[in-house]
Formats: sequence, C-alpha cells, structure tokens
Amino acid sequence: MNNNDMMEKEEIFSKVLRAGRRTYFFDVRATKADDYYLTITESKKFTNDDGSYHYKKHKIYIYKEDFTEFKDILAEMTDYIINEKGDEVISERHQKDFKKEYEDNSEEIETKTPESFTDIDFDDI
Repeated sequence: MNNNDMMEKEEIFSKVLRAGRRTYFFDVRATKADDYYLTITESKKFTNDDGSYHYKKHKIYIYKEDFTEFKDILAEMTDYIINEKGDEVISERHQKDFKKEYEDNSEEIETKTPESFTDIDFDDI
C-alpha cells in the first residue's frame, strides 16, 4: 500500500451539517482491516474576549455492530422529543423572566449522544 492510499482513506464519504455556532461532520472511515465505521464530530465556535475565536471538537465513533441499535435509539429519542414538545423550538427568550445568561447556559447541553457510544473524554465539557 502506498502513501496515496492512506491519504484517500480519510475521504471515503463525508457530510457536513452547519447549525449556528456548531458544525457536525459525518465521516465514513476505514479500519486497518478495510472495514468501514462512522465518526460524528461536533465542532463548536467560541469567541474570545479579544474578538478572536477558537473551536472545540468532540468526536464519537459508531461501528457497524452498533448501527441498528444506535439508529433505533436515536429515532426513539428524537420522536419522543417531537411528540412531547413539538418541532418548534421553545426558547428561554420567550419567557417573561428570561435573563441574558442564555448563551452561558448552553454549555450544559454540549453533547447530545449517549456516553456508552463514545470514545472521548468528557472532562473538558
């Protein structure tokens, strides 16, 4: 195998979802045995006090043996939320006692996936 093959492994199949300050990267990658797995990376933009900005990234790995259960649980969770609360976003901004720390509170909702599916360290959240 030459270096060119190694480079191409990174770009098997990719999709990007841009959602405000967050961007989600869905990437199909290859194992050493040339089987495929999925990584989902959340990249979140933070603005520093001086106006510059940096990104924090969190990645989860999903392997074929977990696809069915992962999809089922994700569908169950998203359906539950829509059924309970509808698909219109309910914002603290609409409440009378809304205070300006809305942006600060969003840190608690950093990761939206069950920890059992992740290979990453949550200490930095």
